[in-house]
Amino acid sequence: MINTLMSIQIIPKTPEGKDVIPFVDEAIAVIEQSGLKYRVGPLETTIEGDMSELLILIQKMNERMVELEVQSIISQVKFYHVPEGISMATLTEKYDETT
Repeated sequence: MINTLMSIQIIPKTPEGKDVIPFVDEAIAVIEQSGLKYRVGPLETTIEGDMSELLILIQKMNERMVELEVQSIISQVKFYHVPEGISMATLTEKYDETT
């Protein structure tokens, strides 16, 4: 059951001061491979799932950054947990209709 929304922003300290965007793209590729529903925003990505699979996803994203030899990683994470179930649309549909 989808009972958690997670928003994450990965901020890698890149090797030799390289552009951060290709590394963020790699983190988003990890999300894509998870099969979970997600929405990329300008400053963070929001994913739907259950809490345990989302926590594992954070670990996989950070592991990918290590594989890419980043010097360090900041993961800013927010969770919204609703035991009865939640979706991104629940929170955004009234705004999506106006755009």
